[in-house]
Amino acid sequence: MLAMKPACERCDASLPAAAHGAFICSHECTFCADCADELDEVCPNCRGELVDRPTRRK
Repeated sequence: MLAMKPACERCDASLPAAAHGAFICSHECTFCADCADELDEVCPNCRGELVDRPTRRK
């Protein structure tokens, strides 16, 4: 199951599982949309691509 981390790893912005706007890499590192844009959609931890995280219904 996909880990739904509750906050951006870079700026600590809240990222609820049911909300849009979170980005993850294949290792499930999690970033908000603003940080993902600033990172050019490249994970600073593993250099993997950051993609839209799916949402989860409540």
